Amino acid sequence: MGLMDKHAIIEKNATLLLVGSLLVVTVGGIVEIAPLFYLDNTIEKVEGMRPYSPLELAGRNIYVREGCYLCHSQMIRPFRDEVERYGHYSLAAESMYDHPFQWGSKRTGPDLARVGDRYSNEWHVQHLIEPRSVVPESIMPSYAFLKDTAIEVKDFSTHLIANRRVGVPYSEDMIAHARDDMIAQADPNANTSELEGRYPKAKLGDFDGNPQQVSEMDALVAYLQMLGTLVDFKTYDEAAGYR
Repeated sequence: MGLMDKHAIIEKNATLLLVGSLLVVTVGGIVEIAPLFYLDNTIEKVEGMRPYSPLELAGRNIYVREGCYLCHSQMIRPFRDEVERYGHYSLAAESMYDHPFQWGSKRTGPDLARVGDRYSNEWHVQHLIEPRSVVPESIMPSYAFLKDTAIEVKDFSTHLIANRRVGVPYSEDMIAHARDDMIAQADPNANTSELEGRYPKAKLGDFDGNPQQVSEMDALVAYLQMLGTLVDFKTYDEAAGYR
C-alpha cells in the first residue's frame, strides 16, 4: 500500500480527518502563539520614536477625518523600487503610536511615510489649497477651508488621555501642557525649549502663514512635516531589528 493510499484512509473517515485536523491546528497554534508569552513587546524599540505632539496629533486626527489614507499609504515596502523612490522601508516602530495605523491599501497619490522635510511649509499649504497649482496632474480635492478653521485647543488634553488609555506613553507632564504645547509649536515667537524637551525633533513655526490663530492647516502641515523624520537611518542598526 503506497503513501497516497494510506492518506486516502484518513480522507474517507470523517472522524479521523477531524481529529487529525484538530491535532495539526493545535500544534501549529502552539508553535505560533507560545513564543509571544516570552516577549514583552513584538515591536522592536527604535531610537527616536516618541508620541505625537499635541499639534501633530491634531493634524493626524484631521488626516483621518478627511480620509487621506484612502489615497495615500504610509507603508514603504522593502522592495528596491519603493526604497529608491520613497526612502528607507517602513519600520513597525514607526506606527507603534498610531491608533489606528495609517498604512493604507491604495496609492492614488504617493506614499507619505517619508514626506517630512521633503517640501517647505509653503509648498504644503499651497498644495492643500490648490493641488494642481504645484502638481498639475493631481486629482486631489482642495482643502483650502483648513486654513480658515481654528482648532479648539482648550480641552485637547483629553485626546492625549484617550491615547494613553490604549497604550501611548503620554506622561502627566505632557497632558498638563497639551494646550500650551499646541499653541507654542505654531508660534514662531514662543519659547519652545520645554516643548522640544517633551517632543524631540518637533517641527516648529507658523505653518500656514497666519500667526493670529492655530488652524487646522497648521496642524495638518505639522503632522506631514514630522512623518519619517524621527528615526535617524544614518545610525539605525538594521541588525538590531531582527530576532
